[in-house]
Amino acid sequence: MTSLLSAALAAVERGWTVFPLQRNGKLPAFHGRDRCPRTGPCVSGHLEPERRAMGDPEKVRWYWGSERGRDCNVGIATGPSGLCVVDLDIAKADDPPRPAAWDLPGVGDGADVFTVVCQSAGQEVPWDTFTAATPSGGTHLYFTAPEGVELRCTNGDRGRGLGWKVDTRAWGGHVAAPGSTVDGRNYTITYDREPAPLPDWLVARLLPPPAPIAPPLPTRVGESRRDKYVHAAVVAETAKVRDATHDRNATLYGAAIALGRLVAGGALTEDDARTALMSGAARHIGVRRFSEHEAHKTITSGMLAGAKRPRQVA
Repeated sequence: MTSLLSAALAAVERGWTVFPLQRNGKLPAFHGRDRCPRTGPCVSGHLEPERRAMGDPEKVRWYWGSERGRDCNVGIATGPSGLCVVDLDIAKADDPPRPAAWDLPGVGDGADVFTVVCQSAGQEVPWDTFTAATPSGGTHLYFTAPEGVELRCTNGDRGRGLGWKVDTRAWGGHVAAPGSTVDGRNYTITYDREPAPLPDWLVARLLPPPAPIAPPLPTRVGESRRDKYVHAAVVAETAKVRDATHDRNATLYGAAIALGRLVAGGALTEDDARTALMSGAARHIGVRRFSEHEAHKTITSGMLAGAKRPRQVA
């Protein structure tokens, strides 16, 4: 049994789900959306790594025992594993300048920032939980996520992040499991106990913002058969996006292609197409890692792809 297979099985034994990371790296070994062949597990649409994560020891033995998976690092799918991991990083020589808000005496890394965050909230630092050291010298604090709440990943000072050099990994993210190796250095367990529940005050800090109010569908509909046909097409594509239960981003991309063709053919304005697509996507914003920014990016990409094949309506 290889050490990486042992690491994967150890994580599964704790009730966590795992998937392979690149050899000697931290990124998923599975293909990304842009390179998805739409075959095998993805025959019905691209599956993100967390949806392909394994919790069955036999599947884990087969994968990490295979030629393809033998040397792969082990990723823990934090969301499906019921985890929220607080990632406390260290400062590096090539980092950009430290944010002014964290240029404080005695603050030199993520652990210091997290301590300040806890003290500012009038709370003790929750060190008493499952803890792992990272190859770079950082720390992973593992917590169990609350039931019925879908926390997403946060990054440093951005959005609802906790602060400089403090990331969190929940739905839509992963961490490298103890036993994984980067540049000859291991992720190692430094405090082995059951993960503590994520403190309520941290849950409140990390809750995603409410979804934005959906913009209305375009209402300018002429009396001609052409206008009514275009309006029906817009309503149908918007409904596909709104009602999607899986692969929401892929559905949005496909709808953007369809409406992008009509825009390129002169049957629909770009503003109306974007407004309609965002009205459908709005209900999904805030679910897992799907953000308003991601929705706009997907719409732009899809409409550019659709513009390559203009569709004119007689």
